[in-house]
Amino acid sequence: MQFTHTAPPPPPLHPNAHHGGLGLGLFLDVVGAPTRAAASARPWPGTTSFPSPASKISLGNLNSTSCMEQLLVHCANAIEANDATLTQQILWVLNNIATPDGDSNQRLTAAFLCALVARASRTGACKAVTAAVAAESASLHVHRFTAVELAGFVDLTPWHRFGYTAANAAILDAVEGFPVVHVVELGTTHCMQIPTLIDMLASRAEGPPILRLTVADVSAAAPTAPPPALDMSYDELGAKLVNFARSRNMSMDFRVVPTSPADAFTSLIDQLRVQQLVLDGSEALVFNCHMLLHTVPDETAGSVMSLAQPQQAVSLRTMLLKSLRSLEPNLVVVVEEDADFTAGDVVGRLRAAFNFLWIPYDAVDTFLPKGSEQRRWYEAEVGWKVENVLAQEGVERVERQEDRGRWGQRMRSSGFRAVTFGEEAAGEVKAMLNEHAAGWGMKREDEDLVLTWKGHNVVFASAWAPSSS
Repeated sequence: MQFTHTAPPPPPLHPNAHHGGLGLGLFLDVVGAPTRAAASARPWPGTTSFPSPASKISLGNLNSTSCMEQLLVHCANAIEANDATLTQQILWVLNNIATPDGDSNQRLTAAFLCALVARASRTGACKAVTAAVAAESASLHVHRFTAVELAGFVDLTPWHRFGYTAANAAILDAVEGFPVVHVVELGTTHCMQIPTLIDMLASRAEGPPILRLTVADVSAAAPTAPPPALDMSYDELGAKLVNFARSRNMSMDFRVVPTSPADAFTSLIDQLRVQQLVLDGSEALVFNCHMLLHTVPDETAGSVMSLAQPQQAVSLRTMLLKSLRSLEPNLVVVVEEDADFTAGDVVGRLRAAFNFLWIPYDAVDTFLPKGSEQRRWYEAEVGWKVENVLAQEGVERVERQEDRGRWGQRMRSSGFRAVTFGEEAAGEVKAMLNEHAAGWGMKREDEDLVLTWKGHNVVFASAWAPSSS
């Protein structure tokens, strides 16, 4: 963690009766000479010395994941209580055990530490501490990809490819026999899934359909639009996709609709409703929702009033799903991370995120070398997510994941039934996973497919069609 401003040395760490102590088995002696662990620790940012008087601190027992999590929780509570003294003490310890170039647990903790400092600076808490800490913008710089760079980048890991593969197989089944296929792309990866879908549609037995692609452009919602960022306009990207489809002897229409998850993509839905008025039934409508639905505010962020029953609040997520159902789509694919970051309190979100986001830090060690440029890009995106979960509130906090079970409840209550992925789709996912490091796996849960890392759920893919009832 890098700082550029000068900070006063923190007071010595000691059990604090008012706070009940850290409860982490710290061995402290404020009058003795530093132990070897303390002597080798990094000084408080902006200083060349350690807390005075010198503290005898055993840091070895703090390197476990559970202790790091507890320190972060104590730090978050201290920030929320505007306790600058305790915050400074814990930050000093975290700064010495959470190195941004250490092992996966240390890098994970360093990202959470940056996010907590960002939260304190945004809320105005602990000003004496956070005013001395440089903004962590350098470490959280999100790379702007060219289309070629982004295509290669998402191929490094199954995190996105899993959803691409499952979704494309389900889409191909759902649009069989239709001469026109309209795909509405609600995703964060700028159509990186579409070239493979074009290839699959172009080679189907009955011949290629006319492909209409409508893309939700949420860049106007910046800076809250989640990464990855694309270093080209959607007009340029659309031209490339149209040319690619032409090379596969397929006609394609590309349309971009500026829209925002903050109002449940109202502008996009309105345009689609107008288009539906002139359809003759020859067009298959598909919504491909790839890790973007969770950016629509949930009940904790805000709600809208029902026109039919003004006294009842309806969540924006429910409103969106009901709007999708009213358009009578042939298929809706939902791909999301199987996590829950919707807690109203920062400590609840911290615990949930810490116990999920260790996965990308652990996995990256298997496919990107330490110090590589792509690894910096990868971990900066994870760091962006951590900061958004912890430091932002209101509509700025777009990382509001819900788990697979909750999304299933939402879809069913909005008038959808689950569509089971076939064996061919599952086989294609397994073949894709064979291209990646050991540790990635796939399992079925109900009708869905779930990507796993070392047995832990990571991403789920589910497919839905309008129910008859």
